[in-house]
Amino acid sequence: MSSAASFSVWDYVVFTLMLVISAGIGVYYAFSGRGQSSSADFLVGGRSMTAVPVALSLTASFMSAITVLGTPVEVYQYGAVFILICFAYVLMVAVSSEIFLPIFYRLGITSTYEYLEMRYNKVIRLFGTVLFIIQTVLYTGLVIYAPALALNQVTGVDLWGAVVSTGVVCTLYCTLGGLKAVVWTDVFQVGIILAGLLAVIIQSVLLQGGISTIISDSAQGGRLNLWDFDPNPLRRHTFWTITVGGTFLWTSVYGINQAQVQRYISCKSMFHAKMALYINLICLWTISICSVLCGLCLYSFYKNCDPWTARKVSALDQLMPYLVLDILSEYPGVPGLFVAAAYSGTLSTVSSSVNALAAVTIADLIQPYLSLSEKQLSWASKAMSLFYGAVCIGMAGVASLMGGMLQAAISIAGVVGGPLLGLFSLGILFPCANAKGGLAGLISGLTLSLWVCIGAQIYPPRPENSRPLALVTHGCNFSGGTNWTANTEENLERPFLADNWYSLSYLYFGPLGTVTVITVGLAVSILSGGRQMKVQSGLTLSKEDLTFYKAYNALKAKVSGSAGKFDLVQELDKSFGKTNFAFCDVELSTQTPT
Repeated sequence: MSSAASFSVWDYVVFTLMLVISAGIGVYYAFSGRGQSSSADFLVGGRSMTAVPVALSLTASFMSAITVLGTPVEVYQYGAVFILICFAYVLMVAVSSEIFLPIFYRLGITSTYEYLEMRYNKVIRLFGTVLFIIQTVLYTGLVIYAPALALNQVTGVDLWGAVVSTGVVCTLYCTLGGLKAVVWTDVFQVGIILAGLLAVIIQSVLLQGGISTIISDSAQGGRLNLWDFDPNPLRRHTFWTITVGGTFLWTSVYGINQAQVQRYISCKSMFHAKMALYINLICLWTISICSVLCGLCLYSFYKNCDPWTARKVSALDQLMPYLVLDILSEYPGVPGLFVAAAYSGTLSTVSSSVNALAAVTIADLIQPYLSLSEKQLSWASKAMSLFYGAVCIGMAGVASLMGGMLQAAISIAGVVGGPLLGLFSLGILFPCANAKGGLAGLISGLTLSLWVCIGAQIYPPRPENSRPLALVTHGCNFSGGTNWTANTEENLERPFLADNWYSLSYLYFGPLGTVTVITVGLAVSILSGGRQMKVQSGLTLSKEDLTFYKAYNALKAKVSGSAGKFDLVQELDKSFGKTNFAFCDVELSTQTPT
C-alpha cells in the first residue's frame, strides 16, 4: 500500500467554493427583500417554512463531520452493528412528532425552555437554559476541532486556519441571514455530504471489483455482527444498547433540543412540521447507510494492513481522509469534495447551534428582563449569533482533550440531553408533576449521568466490554507494530465500580438520566401534593394531538358524511391547521402553575 497523496490545488478550489456558497446564502438572505425585520423573522424564519427544506435542515444539523469521519471508523473498529441506529431513528421520529412537537408548536414559543416556566417555574427554566448552553458550546467545540485535526494530519490543511475559517463562515451567515440562511445552507450541505460519501463508496466498489468483495471481506473480518442480542448493559454495542439507548439519545436531540425544535416550529402548519420529521427520517437512513458502507469499504481496503497500527496515521479519526487520498487522489478535486463534505457537516451543525444559542439567550435571558423594541431584539439576536460564534471557536481547543469523535459527541449529548428529556417528558406526560418534583428529578438525573460519564473517562471499559475487532498489519511492507487491541492498561489497579458502574455502555448515559428524572420527579411530586395540582390546558399531551386520532376522525367523518373525492393529506393539514399560537391573537398565560 502506497502512502496517501497530498491535497492538490483543485481540492482547495472545491473546498473554498463550498465555503463561499455557504457564506453567499447568508448574504443573500441578509440583503434580499426577505430580510429579517424582527427577531421572529431572524430566529424562526417568520414561521413560514415548508416541510422539505426543514427536513433536510433537521438532517444536516446533527449529521456533522462526526458522522462523515467518525461513523466509518466506528464500523472499522467495532463492526456494522451500528447500522441498527436506523431502528432508533424510527422510534425517535414517532415519539418526537406525536409527543413533543404538538406541545411546542401549539404554544408558539421561540425557546423550548419557555415551556419549563409555563409548566414548572422560572428557576427550572433558567436551569434548563444554562444546561443547554453548556452542552451546546461543548458539543460545538468538538464538532469544529475534531475534523480540523483529522484533516490537518492527513491532508495538510492548516489546523487553526480550518477551525477559524469554519467558525467565521458559520458566524457570518448566521448573523447576516438568520434561520432562513441556516436552513437553506443546510439543504446545500446535505447534498455535499451525500456526494462526498458516495464518491468514496463508488470508487471503492470499482477498485475492489464489486460490492460483493467488500461484503465478503467484512464478513470474514467479523464486521457484519448485526444481531447481537446480549442484554448486558456493560456491552458497548448490542441490539439493545443501540436501539434503546439510541432512541433516548436521538429523542433528546429531535424532541427537545432547541436547534431542532426551532426548525419545526418555523413551519407554516403543524402538518408541515410533522411531515418534516418523517421526510428527515429517510434522509437519516440514507446518510447512516452510506456512512456504514464507507466503514466496510475502509476495512476491505486495509484488512491486511491497518494504517493506525502501522503508524501511517496518528489517530483513528484520520482513517477516512487517508482512504480518500489513497483511492481518489488521481481525480483532481474529488478529495476536496470529501473534505468539503466533512466541513459541510461541521458548518451545518455549528450554524444550527449558534442560531439556537442566540434564540435561547434572547428568549430566556434577555427578553423577560429587558424591555426592548422589535428592532432592538433583532439587532440583539444578531449580536448573540456573533458572540456565540466566537465562543464556539474558542471552545474548539477544549475538544482536543476528548477521545474518539463519535463516542465523545454522544456522551456529551447523553449526559445533559437525557436528564432534560426526562424533565420535559415528566411535564408533558404526567399532569401530577410539579416544580419540586421537576427540580429534584433534574438534579438527580444530571448527577447520576455525570458520575458515570466522568468515571468512564477515568477508567475506560475493558476490551471484553467494548469488544474491538482485530486489526492486523501482516500485509504491510514492513515488520513491527502490534495489534491495537493489545495496547490496554491491564496492570492498572481498578476499583470495583470501574468494571461495573463505569463500564456502562455510553449509549445508556441518556436513558439513565431520563429514567432517573421521571422516577424521582414523580415520587417527589406525589409526596409534595402534585395530584391536587391543576395544570393549565395545552401544557400536557392529549389524544387530539395524535396524528392517528386525527386521521381516524377524518376517515370517520368521510364515511358518515357525503361521498366524493377524499384526500387524507389535505384533511390532516386542515385538521391540524395553523395551531401555532404565533398565528393567533390569543396566547397561553405564562403564569406558574400552583
